[in-house]
Amino acid sequence: MSQEPQNFLEMRNITKVFAEVRALDKVNFDLRRGEVHALVGENGAGKSTLIKILMGAYTPTDGKIIYNGREIEVKSPLHAKQFGFGAVYQDINLAQHLSIAENFFMGELPTTRFKMVDYKKAWSETTKSLDSIELRVDPRQRIKDLSVAQQEMVAIGKMLHLKSNIIVFDEPTALLTNEETEELFKIINILKRQNVGIIYISHRLDEIFRVCDRATVLKDGKYVGTERVSDLTEDKLITMMVSREVEDLYKIKRGVRGDILLEVEGLTRRGVFEDINFSVMRGQVFGMFGLVGSGRTEIARSLFGADRFDSGIVKINGRTVTIRKPSQGIDTGIALLPENRKEQGLCLKMTVSDNINMVATSEVSRAGVMNRSKARVIAERFIDMLNIKTPSIKQICGNLSGGNQQKVVISKWLAKECDIFILDEPTVGVDVGARAEIYRIFESLLNQNKAIIVISSYLPEVMGLADRILVMHEGRQMGIIEREQFDEERILSMASGITEVRQNVVK
Repeated sequence: MSQEPQNFLEMRNITKVFAEVRALDKVNFDLRRGEVHALVGENGAGKSTLIKILMGAYTPTDGKIIYNGREIEVKSPLHAKQFGFGAVYQDINLAQHLSIAENFFMGELPTTRFKMVDYKKAWSETTKSLDSIELRVDPRQRIKDLSVAQQEMVAIGKMLHLKSNIIVFDEPTALLTNEETEELFKIINILKRQNVGIIYISHRLDEIFRVCDRATVLKDGKYVGTERVSDLTEDKLITMMVSREVEDLYKIKRGVRGDILLEVEGLTRRGVFEDINFSVMRGQVFGMFGLVGSGRTEIARSLFGADRFDSGIVKINGRTVTIRKPSQGIDTGIALLPENRKEQGLCLKMTVSDNINMVATSEVSRAGVMNRSKARVIAERFIDMLNIKTPSIKQICGNLSGGNQQKVVISKWLAKECDIFILDEPTVGVDVGARAEIYRIFESLLNQNKAIIVISSYLPEVMGLADRILVMHEGRQMGIIEREQFDEERILSMASGITEVRQNVVK
């Protein structure tokens, strides 16, 4: 009996050329049974193109795919499904109005001998697949009634129902809470024990080290190398991705602190947060950290005017201001880069130029008529300043990478010349290279005596960037910690509600 090949999937010298653009150039990738293999690289590295070739969406210009020891040609997504290839994407691809079982049996519901739909069989088989990943939900529930995490787990269960031997996870934790991410990792371990091969794509490097066995790095469409994760450090992985040494990803040049720009006293929104007190100086990065449900994002939205607060005082430059709607927040010089940039920060179907000039209407229009020439000059200035990678100012924003979309949102507020930048999860879904560029924007803002409030669910990022951190737990302010007192264990203890509320430090 011949021995089964160690790599049951191999992609050899995969090349893909679009017109004059070589998206992939002799890329190699392999996968073993029961392995989680990370596919890593900056936006534009070629990860998505390689996966689309595996899933039958693209045909390679050159190269081979070898599956279970024989060369195959994946002609379409349907063909990929027949081979046992499946994918779980960040934007979950399920029919929201249908039940879980109907999604599992899409287009091929079982029938009785009387040609009626056999719902009992559909429910039973769906439950069996869900039980295999320890997900306890009613197969009759509609997808739209499930949480985002449950929908993602259902998508995984569907892959198992379709007998997928290989599952691609593309940014699977982007929309999940910390607790939901832990549940996903448990399911990944279950899949490993079932000998499923997993291709894992994520910009969150800590996840790579947490769940992956090996990592393959791509850069500019070329294969850089494959390493066992146990042999890697974060610095080494970043160096492979960006081809430069990285001493400290979060190290930024800090400006000279100026006067107090923003003061918040007793800010309260009933049932969400209460008695929030802090101040932020010019040239300072003020961090906010808390677990899901802590109220950090809600505080930011209230300061901007997107949500109303019930009581409290907000002062800017020592003067009490009224902020009850976003237009008032903008008029007082507050900018908000929201957690969900695609739904709340950008008009994805509009151009880069239109998005950049969206807020600074008084600078580019008169009597409601836009001066296209002025708008072009402003857009081109910020595209150059922030190194936004786009073919032109007329490019549709939805076609840009995540990092470049984020820079367009920042440009929108720079064009308005705001003084206070509230950045909620500024690097979520952003690759390492774009992340470093966004941190350089932080430096530029600080040099201009702006104030930055950064909110992140990733504690190393907050600790690396902030001068002070306000820690939240279930709507309560647990304390403010100065940079010289930063301690990861202490901050997590406060965020978990374990450490008693300390006297707030307001300087």
